Amino acid sequence: MFSHRCFVLFIFFLVSHSSVTSRILPKISVTTSTILDVSDSIRRTKGAPSFQLNQQEEQSHTPSFSSSSFSLQLHSRASVQGNEHSDYKSLTLARLDRDSARVKSLMARLDLATNNISKADLKPVITTMYTTEQQEIEAPLISGTTQGSGEYFTRVGIGNPAREVYMVLDTGSDVNWLQCAPCADCYHQTEPIFEPSSSSSYSTLSCDTPQCKALEVSECRNATCLYEVSYGDGSYTVGDLATETLTIGSASVDNVAVGCGHSNQGLFVGAAGLLGLGGGLLALPSQLNTTSFSYCLVDRDSDSVSTVEFGSDISPDAVVAPLLRNHQLDTFYYLGLTGISVGGEMLQILSSSFEVDESGCGGIIIDSGTAVTRLQTGIYNSLRDAFVKGTTDLEKAAGVAMFDTCYNLAAKTTIEVPTVAFHFPGGNMLALPAKNYMIPVDSVGTFCLAFAPTASSLAIIGNVQQQGTRVGFDLANSLIGFSTNKC
Repeated sequence: MFSHRCFVLFIFFLVSHSSVTSRILPKISVTTSTILDVSDSIRRTKGAPSFQLNQQEEQSHTPSFSSSSFSLQLHSRASVQGNEHSDYKSLTLARLDRDSARVKSLMARLDLATNNISKADLKPVITTMYTTEQQEIEAPLISGTTQGSGEYFTRVGIGNPAREVYMVLDTGSDVNWLQCAPCADCYHQTEPIFEPSSSSSYSTLSCDTPQCKALEVSECRNATCLYEVSYGDGSYTVGDLATETLTIGSASVDNVAVGCGHSNQGLFVGAAGLLGLGGGLLALPSQLNTTSFSYCLVDRDSDSVSTVEFGSDISPDAVVAPLLRNHQLDTFYYLGLTGISVGGEMLQILSSSFEVDESGCGGIIIDSGTAVTRLQTGIYNSLRDAFVKGTTDLEKAAGVAMFDTCYNLAAKTTIEVPTVAFHFPGGNMLALPAKNYMIPVDSVGTFCLAFAPTASSLAIIGNVQQQGTRVGFDLANSLIGFSTNKC
């Protein structure tokens, strides 16, 4: 049993540096307040359960493709699946439950990496591998509970002839996978389970291939590469590793390593599988040989459509930050964050608080699958206290789930709240819209500060804070760009 090494080191860091002041960031001038349209936010909560994606409409808006880029449409979870919850409060609680499971699995994965747990040390949790004689593929585990954790979906073609399916996009995963027949244990998805024998382009991979060797956990059976992936929240997927043709917009991409999962548990309901946008060798950006990609996450409570673009440059007017990597784990995208301000005042935190140390602990990642931004407890407390200090005129409300700072805004139309901004090297700053951190948790006017504390040394910028902003990844130059209103 390994120890929680990152957690211990982070506690030591806080204690040993508690009296250090020379490296605390200076105060700088930033926008002090932001307007929140309370009425519009509440209106969106009342319409959230009612819409569902019209597949005919989707097909009438074919994603663009050029010689320099691929483009896919991006939909919120609710617009694909609709909503089975009777009210917005229960929808919020379900989202937060999914989010907690998601974060738990990311932390578990980092713990394995920083504690040098090797592939050989991981014992399979599934005693039976489900394969077919005709085809085999590999599938990685995606975090989540039986309710499902995917929040943003796209539609791609699988196989030849291409069969369109919904797939979750996830920057916290590397392996592309989908559920496959024969299905020993599969969750419910919108379309029929993919049948590999119906595709002429499906081909299994042998155990000595680079793709098989890139798996975190693999097994060899009859010279065919098999996989099994599991995380700390009990989710897993088991199957065979193969290459298949993906149709992205009007372009077909051959020989993409993709997992065929014959036994899948604890994954999101609705989607056929997942497209990994992480930094590893098996992730889609690497397999497309693209040096850049970007996405814009639409409001989760709307039926708006945005895109994920491969091969697109960061906008010239983007707020740019360093893209960093962890030598212990190449999946995650770490951000060169130097500080956070609330209401124009820099939080009194060390500039090194968001750095990755030699053991791979610490740092802050940007993740499309995590909803709520997680900050180390001390940093979160500083942010929360500064925010509360600037909202003394608002009526307090009881906390909701992971949110401990909530307000009753039922009688308000608009309010003014302290601006929360992320700061990067070179004086670059990303000021968040108020709706990206003051969010409704019901339809009667309860709003909460959408940040949460974590005992882990790893911080995460979640998708609530990213909504409405195009996030670009320049992999060649190790940069991340944030472009507001570019969806």
